[in-house]
Amino acid sequence: MIPIQPVIEPARRIQPRATQGRLTRWRWAMVLLTQAFFLGVPWLQIDGRQALLFHLERQRFDVFGLVLWPQDLIYLTGVLVASALALFLATALAGRVWCGFSCPQTVYTEIFLWIEHRFEGDRSARLRLDAAPWTADKILRRGGRHLAWIVFSLLTGFTFVGYFTPMRELAASVPAGSTGPWEIFWVLFYGLATWGNAGWLREKVCLHMCPYARFQGSLMDPRTRVVSYDAPRGEPRQPGKAGKEKTPGAGDCIDCTMCVQVCPVGIDIREGMQYECIGCGVCIDACDRVMERLQRPTGLIRFAARDGVLAGGLAGLRGLLGRTRVAVYAGLLALTLVAMAWGLSVRAPLGFDVLRDRGVMARPVEDGAVENVYRLRLRNNTGQPLDGQIAVRTDDGLALGVEPARIPPLPQAGTADMALSVRLPAEAALERAGRTLPIALIVTTPTGERVSERSTFIVPR
Repeated sequence: MIPIQPVIEPARRIQPRATQGRLTRWRWAMVLLTQAFFLGVPWLQIDGRQALLFHLERQRFDVFGLVLWPQDLIYLTGVLVASALALFLATALAGRVWCGFSCPQTVYTEIFLWIEHRFEGDRSARLRLDAAPWTADKILRRGGRHLAWIVFSLLTGFTFVGYFTPMRELAASVPAGSTGPWEIFWVLFYGLATWGNAGWLREKVCLHMCPYARFQGSLMDPRTRVVSYDAPRGEPRQPGKAGKEKTPGAGDCIDCTMCVQVCPVGIDIREGMQYECIGCGVCIDACDRVMERLQRPTGLIRFAARDGVLAGGLAGLRGLLGRTRVAVYAGLLALTLVAMAWGLSVRAPLGFDVLRDRGVMARPVEDGAVENVYRLRLRNNTGQPLDGQIAVRTDDGLALGVEPARIPPLPQAGTADMALSVRLPAEAALERAGRTLPIALIVTTPTGERVSERSTFIVPR
């Protein structure tokens, strides 16, 4: 009988060893910074409104004092384009540094590993616990770990929903038992996603689900700084101890495998650049600590350009910012940000849409005048109450009568609908009988700012 051999290596759970060092401190600083932003921003208030709220039911987005509507979708496009360009620029400079330091998957995985360490101990203790039979102690440790994971996951789900439902109303609805079914669904859905991705899938999301890992190579070149092993200095490998002289001809690497043990995706960086590497730099910290104990120079593993490693680490820095790729990404990013800033600076305080009343397209009224009726949907783009006067003119400068002459008072970040009656005088109507006149509807705010929209005025025969 022919034995069956698997063609795919069975999946193994990676238990990374904790380490300390400069890059590890930076990673934890980013964990704290991103979570302080994510968990804290929904509770902030600006002008009595939530600082960041995507209120889908009201079709209004509050973004740090700005009031945006579906008509302002261009700004969302600008944010997405700027985010993509910033990611491309970071990748061109330092590889997958976003993945290693700021990606939500990495951040949540790091938090879950910290919780796991509190309940089950360090890497060696966790490996022993994995191999141990199920006992009361193992059940308590595993149960406590999962309970803490679930609590944190539900917190992330609750906060996520707070970006789409006013957070303070959402928080008040929980003890009152009035939370809506959709809010409950999305809290559980997002919490389950956090628990599954950060608790179970972990590095598999980075290796198999994230598309960025697949195309990152097209954003880099030989002068991109990535996590690299200095093979000419490290090879050939030979075991070593602190205080023991290195054998002549041996490299600095003592094959301690610490760089592999701390890697969250389980790769050996000494085998060269691999797409699985997320650029977190923990192997750099682990290797530097070993080199310090051996009283050898640090930097055997470091962020360096591919040509910089072979040249002692300096060549990779020359011209880092002068590359065409970097200049293009930076230039496009700057143009996008400037265009968005300019657009927001000249944005009108009020916006409105003009809809013709289909029930009354055009009708004659007393004295031979002609009346058209419109519906205006008004939007206050500011955080202050707003009103204004309405005027209507034809393209040849003829002023038309309007009723009412003022828009209704708009509350801060509020909306209103109104009916507007526009009349063409009898003499002008006779001259323009049977024509469709282009007109401009103009709203003037108390500060003198004018907002206009185009429409047409129908004059029957």
